[in-house]
Amino acid sequence: MKSVRTVTLNTGAAMPQIGFGVFQIPPDEVVEPVRTAIDAGYRLIDTAAAYRNEKGVGRAIAECGVPREELFVTTKLWNSDQGYDSALRAFEGSLGRLGLDYVDLYLIHWPVPAKDAYVDTWRALETVQGDGRARAIGVSNFAVPHLRRLLDETDMVPAVNQVEMHPLFPQDELRAFHAEHGIVTEAWGPIGQGKGLLDDAEVQKVAAEVGRSPAQVVLRWHVQRGDVAIPKSVHAERIRQNLAVFDFELTDDHMAQLRTLDQGRRLGPDPETFNLGA
Repeated sequence: MKSVRTVTLNTGAAMPQIGFGVFQIPPDEVVEPVRTAIDAGYRLIDTAAAYRNEKGVGRAIAECGVPREELFVTTKLWNSDQGYDSALRAFEGSLGRLGLDYVDLYLIHWPVPAKDAYVDTWRALETVQGDGRARAIGVSNFAVPHLRRLLDETDMVPAVNQVEMHPLFPQDELRAFHAEHGIVTEAWGPIGQGKGLLDDAEVQKVAAEVGRSPAQVVLRWHVQRGDVAIPKSVHAERIRQNLAVFDFELTDDHMAQLRTLDQGRRLGPDPETFNLGA
């Protein structure tokens, strides 16, 4: 496997293009998969307060034997903690559970329009970056109107926007906005959340032509578009396979084939209406 490529954030930091996501891995089961991922070569680990497994992630990081500065650790602020003061308290809680002095990236998990607090929340994130406890700050599940408001009303441009993205929902308009403003696009659910993408005939055809698994083909699609992806698995062999996407390339024809899969529909919640925890 070739070494993992990185993208450069607007802070100058290097962020690996493939990371390990721990969404829906139970707190008492998360340590071993994270250890396996780090042993396999993952250096980006993505968790969130809402996943309730930050403590286990922190334990795996502490015990992995890899120097802290070689890891890129992301966590996220949950919706019920939005607001300036509550966001600062929530950040301290996440750092404590992770057992870390700093995180490499801290994200607002959702915009939560009904709460209308993400601008003040963003100002709290600006504070923790200014203090050096978050090396970079960003958002998750923000649409263009939410991003425009942050750009208009605050001082710092998000380094990253982590959103649902895969060949069925390629987010072209949002990615163009990101490119215009120097925001890195990061995909959650990058291989379709087990909802049929990997069984699609076009994906299967490309996989057969390049001699790779359907998941590897889709993750390579993300890499060649210049984005970051955080696949999740608890199976050691799949964890290793999902990172092994830097030693082959998809042709322009393959990329065009996958482009035809765009259905313009989400598999997960809509950020404009998702208000859980408001």
